[in-house]
Amino acid sequence: MAEHQVAESEAATSEVRNIRGEDIEVALRKAAPIDEEGALEPGRSVVDGIVYDRDVAVQLRDGTTIYTDVYRPAGATNLPAIIAWSPYGKRAGYARKTFMPGVPPGTYSDMTKAEGPDPAYWCYHGYAIINPDARGAGNSEGTIHIFGSGEGRDCADLVEWVAAQEWSNGKVGMSGNSWLAVSQWFTAAEQPPHLTCIAPWDGFVDTYDSLFCGGGVPEIGFTGMVASMLQGQGHLEDAVAMNRKHPFMDTYWEDKVVALDKIEIPTYVCAGWTNPLHTKGSIEGFRRIASDEKWLRAHREFEWPDYYSWQSLEDLRRFFDRYLKGIRNGWELTPPVRIDVMDAGDTNYQSERAEKDFPLEHTKYQQLFLDAENHTLTPSPVDHESAVAYKAEDGLVSFDMPFDQITELTGYMKLRLWVEARDADDMDLFVAVQKADADGTFVPMEYLGFPHAGALGLLRVSHRELDEKRSTPAEPVVTHRREQLLEAGQIVPVDIAIWPSSRIWYPGERLRVVVSGHRTPAWFLPFAWELRNRGEHVIHAGGKYDSHLLVPVISGRRLTETGSAQAEAGARLFGQFDH
Repeated sequence: MAEHQVAESEAATSEVRNIRGEDIEVALRKAAPIDEEGALEPGRSVVDGIVYDRDVAVQLRDGTTIYTDVYRPAGATNLPAIIAWSPYGKRAGYARKTFMPGVPPGTYSDMTKAEGPDPAYWCYHGYAIINPDARGAGNSEGTIHIFGSGEGRDCADLVEWVAAQEWSNGKVGMSGNSWLAVSQWFTAAEQPPHLTCIAPWDGFVDTYDSLFCGGGVPEIGFTGMVASMLQGQGHLEDAVAMNRKHPFMDTYWEDKVVALDKIEIPTYVCAGWTNPLHTKGSIEGFRRIASDEKWLRAHREFEWPDYYSWQSLEDLRRFFDRYLKGIRNGWELTPPVRIDVMDAGDTNYQSERAEKDFPLEHTKYQQLFLDAENHTLTPSPVDHESAVAYKAEDGLVSFDMPFDQITELTGYMKLRLWVEARDADDMDLFVAVQKADADGTFVPMEYLGFPHAGALGLLRVSHRELDEKRSTPAEPVVTHRREQLLEAGQIVPVDIAIWPSSRIWYPGERLRVVVSGHRTPAWFLPFAWELRNRGEHVIHAGGKYDSHLLVPVISGRRLTETGSAQAEAGARLFGQFDH
């Protein structure tokens, strides 16, 4: 869907919810009709040694009834359970109509819920799999919630129901990617007594900033598509309409930000470097949860092929075996952080390199200053002032710097720009930090065969106000609390957060910063933004305009042994560093 061809989302009705003590009118839309596979048919069958209980009724704390499917090994008791929570449909709807590119046919069985664990694998290894239809989904009663603490409370009730079943050992975990990962964060923050561990695979923690209004720019394409696929008997929360009614961070959106400091259980987090939704939030979740037992693996793959790969399954089973079965298998010796360091295409420079924390130890930050006249980046401040303009709707500008030595950049980047809007009072800025070869040709990473734009950032300039308490020199955090429109001729500084990434540059290759009013190249997912771009965007640099990219340079000892000396020399390219 093109950014300028966005269909309107009409709210069918509304309901009033008490959210954090405040009554808020929540817009609703009709759920998609349940397809032919969605009939309510409670019953039990046994196939290939797996007991399959269909449409088991579970009552939530407010009296709402939801329905879940339960898969468990036949004849087994004292079983740990894994919940896959989402409104995607446990048998019908999204669960059967979606496809997961990058996952070879036959990788998972027909019992598998979309983006969830495969009962054929997990039951064989002594686990029960719980596939619920969340509130409002399928034949479950109520209205479908679009994330938030309410969904966390619902799943917390299911956790306690599962733990009370006669076949259960009282230990419950959660698994799945995307929505099924986000729901884990919200559920764990509710601290249900029998939730023993979670494994969120590519799941954001801030619904406003990662999904609906990243950088303050409303996204209505992908979010609208997902909403249109959710099936149920009634309604779902129309978050696209709510995005228009609530354009700033307020009580409605605060309730859709995970209370990470309340998560205290063992947690295994996975984050894909190329994920357009979840990278930032997954790593933020790992960093900010209160648990002392937490692990992060940042991988090169898109979420689906990584989640269903044999290596990932076996790795995840070691985690669950340790905490849900109590098997002392040495999982605690797993490095706290493992990262894939990217090169070109979809190949690794290093795979699962062990680290102690993220951001990495001994990260040294360096400013690379923009020269708007020459379209370059340089480690030294630029004395002369210059400016460059591009058409706001379809133009772009880029700045390059070649490397003399092999250099690794891993972590968070920040782009400081001094900007001006001509013939407009606002600007939507899309940023990508990329690799180019010696000839200047873009060298993308790839995911699912598509070129990835690079390490990404996004900001609506009227949302530029920083949260001074949460921001750091490398990680600016904007408040999203008010609008600061531009006046004619006004030049203002903006700090744009660049999502975390990890990549190697070789001698002759270029670091490139691309700034535009749109995202390029396009993704296979139908992202579409309600943009405010018109006229021209102007970037000022040099002299009193300290426009620069802050980059995280990693010590060369973290590269392969043969590349270590070169990498140390590459780090010295930047001179003396300060933490």
